[in-house]
Amino acid sequence: MQSLSTPWSRSLGLRVPVVNAPMGGAAGGRLAAAVRAAGGLGMIGMGSAGSVEALRREVAVAGAPDGIGLVEWVRQRETGLLEAAIAARPRLISVSFGTDYSWVPPVRAAGILAVTQVYDAPGAHRAQDAGIDVLVARGSEGGGHGADRLALMPLLDSVLEIAAVPVLAAGGIGSGRTLAAVLAAGAAGAWLGTCLAAAEESLLPESARLAMLAADSSSTAVTTAFDEALDLPWPPIYPARVLRNEFTDPWAQGDAVPDTDQLRAAIAAEDPRLAPVDAGQGVGLVTHIESAAAVVERLCAEAADLLGAQRR
Repeated sequence: MQSLSTPWSRSLGLRVPVVNAPMGGAAGGRLAAAVRAAGGLGMIGMGSAGSVEALRREVAVAGAPDGIGLVEWVRQRETGLLEAAIAARPRLISVSFGTDYSWVPPVRAAGILAVTQVYDAPGAHRAQDAGIDVLVARGSEGGGHGADRLALMPLLDSVLEIAAVPVLAAGGIGSGRTLAAVLAAGAAGAWLGTCLAAAEESLLPESARLAMLAADSSSTAVTTAFDEALDLPWPPIYPARVLRNEFTDPWAQGDAVPDTDQLRAAIAAEDPRLAPVDAGQGVGLVTHIESAAAVVERLCAEAADLLGAQRR
């Protein structure tokens, strides 16, 4: 395999310019450690159920995590969560899904890179003005929560045009071709979600992985259905891209949906027929369950070969 790197990845001593997205419920300490061992930057994610206790547990599993990702409204709800993240001494901390950047100074004061997701050029401007060190341009193809504004490539173009800091690309990157495309466009690296959520080291239950294997690129929907039904305080500008199922389809059509008790029971039983499974439009590229190392190696080898062929 030809080498695959960028100035940003080399500055952090990474072998490959790949970061696992800090997906709540999927990116635990085991996945972060596996991505780090594969040469990328491994992140732990604290999603809707994030807490100081959960973070400390996953940090202990990871050993020394490269990165920690928080949700803005969860950070505000969970006293001490940001402080616990800083105390873990990761290389970077990401806080997304909000416009309050008061967390940036204490993160940077600790010598940790401050990272956030952006969805348009004005948002990128605001984040840079707040002192963000790395921007994540998250396209609407991405799985999980995010503003449904622009597809990745138009977004990446607009953010790179004004960015004075490194920009990572996120959303729909699930093959060596798409990884090569974002790197060729000027991204400093890729923020990978769905393809690593299905990896062996993910926290996802086996039933969710199997649902992802059965899906194709048209099997997802952007919805606030689960957040509203479960009374989660996600701002409505950040819907979630999930696998369509027997809850999302009736919701979208205005039909009767299973009640909250049924939904909670399905979540407890890990039944993806009703329970949410975050997945981006790259889910159709997930064809079997493999280790995170195998995913990273395959994507990077394909991307390096493609980029090398272009230069010859």
